Amino acid sequence: MCGVAGIRHFSAEPVPPARLLMMADALRHRGPDDAGVWHEGPVGFAHRRLSVIDLAGSPQPMHSADGRWTIVFNGEIFNYRALRRGLRYPFRTEGDTETIVAGIAEEGLPFVDRLVGQFAFALHDHRGGVVHLVRDRLGVLPLYYHLDRERLVFGSEIKAVIAGLPESPAVDAAGLDAYLTALSVPAPHTLFTGVSKLPAGHRAEIDATGEMHLVRYWSVPEPDAIDLWSPDAVVEAVAEAVTEAVRASLVADVPVGAYLSGGVDSSLIAATAAALDPGRELHTFAAGFSGTDDDELPWARRVSELLGTRHHEVLVDAEDFEQLWPRLTWHRDAPVSQPADIAVFRLAQAAREEVTVVLSGEGGDELFAGYPKHRAARAAAMLATAPAGLRAGLGSLVEGHLPRRAARHRTAVRVLSEPTATQQRRAWFAPFTTTERRRLLQGLPQRAPRDAGAGGTDPLRAMLLDDLDSWLPDNLLERGDRMSMAASLELRPPLLDHRLVELAFRLPSQYKVRRGTTKWALKEVARRALPDSVVDRRKVGFRVPLDAWFRKDLRDSVRARLTDSGSFVAETFDRAAVRALLERHESGRFNEEARIFALLSLEVWHETFFRQPAGDRIR
Repeated sequence: MCGVAGIRHFSAEPVPPARLLMMADALRHRGPDDAGVWHEGPVGFAHRRLSVIDLAGSPQPMHSADGRWTIVFNGEIFNYRALRRGLRYPFRTEGDTETIVAGIAEEGLPFVDRLVGQFAFALHDHRGGVVHLVRDRLGVLPLYYHLDRERLVFGSEIKAVIAGLPESPAVDAAGLDAYLTALSVPAPHTLFTGVSKLPAGHRAEIDATGEMHLVRYWSVPEPDAIDLWSPDAVVEAVAEAVTEAVRASLVADVPVGAYLSGGVDSSLIAATAAALDPGRELHTFAAGFSGTDDDELPWARRVSELLGTRHHEVLVDAEDFEQLWPRLTWHRDAPVSQPADIAVFRLAQAAREEVTVVLSGEGGDELFAGYPKHRAARAAAMLATAPAGLRAGLGSLVEGHLPRRAARHRTAVRVLSEPTATQQRRAWFAPFTTTERRRLLQGLPQRAPRDAGAGGTDPLRAMLLDDLDSWLPDNLLERGDRMSMAASLELRPPLLDHRLVELAFRLPSQYKVRRGTTKWALKEVARRALPDSVVDRRKVGFRVPLDAWFRKDLRDSVRARLTDSGSFVAETFDRAAVRALLERHESGRFNEEARIFALLSLEVWHETFFRQPAGDRIR
């Protein structure tokens, strides 16, 4: 994995080399092994490299043999060797970067359709003066940009874009509603004014006058008819696709390890990787938390022993949490979206001591319906036909009488209280309901949410499409990229190989939630390598004990940051609503950790990017 950045002026003004160096420096954690800068008149590119393929070669920015194209590339192309064999090009390196340049030189931009892997890159066409920005199909890797009448500025992270601008951006108030809904802002927007995010599966063409043309080059297929599949055929097809996806993700000239929580997805990936390369010792990594009953470390150890991996563990406590929060907010360029982000970073630190690349399990739940909400999709759709006012009134009455331990029931009640199908789909992971957000925002501008699942008749597919469109790229994958890159570690999610994703969305929903079992198809594949006790155990995930920490270890810090004078949250949102939230949690009768975390994370982000001088920010 690497970092890319660049500037394109729409006048004859040359790009200052010092500005490119500043942008590259902002990304040095993404590429500690090498750096490069190229500039020619009004165009300039910068690159930071983490060497994974062709370690001694492939310096960037790279130029095509005919001099027409210049590229800066972040990512890995897993099928680059096969692609090279089909190209008539005078290759000078052994890497995947030149494969992209060669393919585009011979076939043009449609060559992107042939790439298998994770990527974000920029190309300058010297012949036409056009800059092309390209992001991979699922949004595994990020790409941000600022575009106005004078210039295009782009980078792998927002901090690099800011370094390339003459003035720092402000808070985009219109993004706060989206953040309070999903703990992230969906593409193309961010929380910074004037900074946009290239959507997954898209490429942008920006000509010499600053005109931008956005192209969607990939989308998931329509589902197959149910009679085209049998249960056995589904399991066999998914098993083959998972194996091929893991095989592709093992392509590297450096050691590759795997995260291992003991859950279905990470255990299946580790088992497949171990089986594909039995002669190589596989390093696996797991995280746990002090002070919680939901520790998954014993399960991870059990799977490691079964597979014969060399296993490593890391423990996270409240002190780690508070100390790392500002630093990881700087890396994230946004509020830390999940408490588990801190654990993911500590996991990445531990992994980086042993390997350069690690495999992770992101995507399994979003492709094959692994969350409890997916089991409830059809029932929720039926209940949603009741009048919105009636649902909201009953929901408010019921929620107020639910005990702390009934967290899942409380979530379901809040979801069914939402007025529209779109808002209901987003509400499963939303810290605040529509009503709560309106009170907090006090009339601040809002944007209508995009709904990738709208218009369909299958409630489960609609939910999965919405997850794939925003929750996955804008939250989970953004977290995975930033927390791993903060440790200079490359993260690869094999389950998001686009060929496996296309298969998953061709499968009828009946094979995802089957007889009440979520993620049925993937679990049946996992049974071939793992015991039923691992496959069928209750889904836990990274569980950080914030409930207790916010009442004890972090109580004073939380109250000061959210209520003191000068607090961004206190000055932006309804103060009475914020205080009431804290008092409800401190009473012990309610668990408001998710909502407190969302506000506190926003406050830490504002402190990091708007109150500290750039040179004082912790890297």
